[in-house]
Amino acid sequence: MAQTKSLRQKQEEREHQILGPFASYADESGGRDHEEPQCDIRTDFQRDRDRILHCKAFRRLKQKTQVFLAPEGDHYRTRLTHTLEVAQNARTIARALLLNEDLTEAIALGHDLGHTPFGHAGERALNRISEEYGGFHHNEQSVRVVERLEKDGKGLNLTAEVRDGILNHQTSLMPMTLEGKIVRLSDKIAYINSDIDDAIRAGIIREEEIPKELTDVLGDTTNSRLNTLVHDIVHNSEGKNEICMSSDVEKAMYALRKFLFANVYTNPIAKGEERKVVHMIEQLYEYFIHHSDKLPEEFLELIRQGETTQRTVCDFIACMSDRYSVNLYKEIMIPKSWSVRGVEHR
Repeated sequence: MAQTKSLRQKQEEREHQILGPFASYADESGGRDHEEPQCDIRTDFQRDRDRILHCKAFRRLKQKTQVFLAPEGDHYRTRLTHTLEVAQNARTIARALLLNEDLTEAIALGHDLGHTPFGHAGERALNRISEEYGGFHHNEQSVRVVERLEKDGKGLNLTAEVRDGILNHQTSLMPMTLEGKIVRLSDKIAYINSDIDDAIRAGIIREEEIPKELTDVLGDTTNSRLNTLVHDIVHNSEGKNEICMSSDVEKAMYALRKFLFANVYTNPIAKGEERKVVHMIEQLYEYFIHHSDKLPEEFLELIRQGETTQRTVCDFIACMSDRYSVNLYKEIMIPKSWSVRGVEHR
């Protein structure tokens, strides 16, 4: 008697019927580092997405800086809202190109899991501190989170395609799948447009200050720019085994990114608190290097398993949210007031 196919197998068959010839198919995945029984309902890429969504590192993103440190107001992006915007843009593109949405979403949701507290200021601080040990880069740390740090050192055991997309989402790198390449561009599309939106809200720049030669190509509102960029990728990549943009739109996008570096990312008003962040992270690092016994048990276990103290302290600091790092710094570094019960001191 023929064995009944599972719901997962039926979904895998539908992928071959619905997706395009250049898509990544779940049943052709490069697999996991550690073999495990497959789910009878979800494909491997769906399981990866769910594992990322439910992990602790993903929840911490809600308290991690995107660009503006501790901004006053409820509508500035955090690392979590940035991640969700990347996932939305990437899924739209993947769906239009008949590529694998589940793989695309898993990569997008996981791409910034290794980010430090206080955004790139925190990353630069940890990189400088750990330079002699190989430095610190958030994309590599994101892979370390899913391979080593989550689930008490067991990791999430994600598929090769998801880990590759997370590792190679930065400008200077290139993922092996089209889905990963979509996330790589969607990350830029999301942060360029959201950072402009937040900077305008903060009064750092005004829309009319964006060079007209760029708005003529991309649009003069956040929505119009997003629409232009997403449509350009779809129209120029359709039917191809590559993810690409038209020359004029791509040049305008990178010119807009350069405008942000000059006017927002190095703006003294927006970034005036960063030196305090660097000092705080340096002080936390020095403290735990010399008091490693004060690390949480899960990080002490890493050291017992052979990790260096330097690497483990970097892991601990990178895992912190903005709020946690500030509170921990206060607890360790700031003297507490005291009194003897029943005796008033003058």
